[in-house]
Amino acid sequence: MSGQNQTPEKGKTEKNRTEKLMKRNTAYKKRQNLYQKIAFSLMRLAVVVTMAVLIIIIGDIILKGYPAISIGFLTQMPTNQMTEGGILPAIVGTIQLVILSLLVAVPLGIITAVYLAEYAADGKVKRIIEQAVNNLAGTPSVVFGLFGMALFVMYLGLPLSLLTASLTMGLLIMPVIIRTAQEALIAVPKEYREASAALGVTKWETIRRVILPSAFSGMITGIIISTGRAAGETAPILFTGAVFFYPRLPDSVFSPFMALSYHLFVMATESINIELTREIQYGTALVLLAIVFSMNLIAVGIRRHYKKKSFSSH
Repeated sequence: MSGQNQTPEKGKTEKNRTEKLMKRNTAYKKRQNLYQKIAFSLMRLAVVVTMAVLIIIIGDIILKGYPAISIGFLTQMPTNQMTEGGILPAIVGTIQLVILSLLVAVPLGIITAVYLAEYAADGKVKRIIEQAVNNLAGTPSVVFGLFGMALFVMYLGLPLSLLTASLTMGLLIMPVIIRTAQEALIAVPKEYREASAALGVTKWETIRRVILPSAFSGMITGIIISTGRAAGETAPILFTGAVFFYPRLPDSVFSPFMALSYHLFVMATESINIELTREIQYGTALVLLAIVFSMNLIAVGIRRHYKKKSFSSH
């Protein structure tokens, strides 16, 4: 009889315990769903705020800069201390600066990334190099400008010119290219290396024919970021070769040059009559934005091409 009486009590106890666990699980799931909804709402809000700010800035530049855009503004030389005429030298100088900077930074950056990702053994030396690259990526651009002036102009004796500005800008954007290229190389599956080694291919041939083509689409990301920075930075070229008024195109890489970013900076801060040149300032900003956007589109197209080519080959 005693056993029969205890059985229902045990059943009730187990039932109550199960109900409590179910209630706890239900409450926990509700809290988690609430936290998830709050987190997603905050992320959506952050995206909306970011996009709204971006649209406001770009819209303001387009609305105020579009009236200044004309064939003459894009193709003529500046006159009357940049208060009249066009900005052709600044456009050409900016494009030349970006191209030369990338020619300096991309090969050196990719070579360094290949060494760090494929050859350097894990150890103190590798950690020091990676830390140095990270520190350089966060160094203010004005420091690079002063360093470029001290090294290339004062120590090596190069003139203030397109060349010294490009070398300085190349040093500025190189850390970003190194880090993105290194991450792209690390992301290539190990199976590619193992399969190539099993066929008796040397390590360098594996890197050149397999690893680099597979990683190149990821490397383009760093190049895209670097393109925008090279076109928009002012401090590095301020000390190394850019001038405000130079009404002709550079004769060579040893000539001074005009750049849109520096031109815009001077007009907005040091112009005799800022209100008189307000439309030119916005027009210059719009042209600079269009150049950066166009270069980024070209880089994105190259990345997609190599990405499709990589997928089709593997």
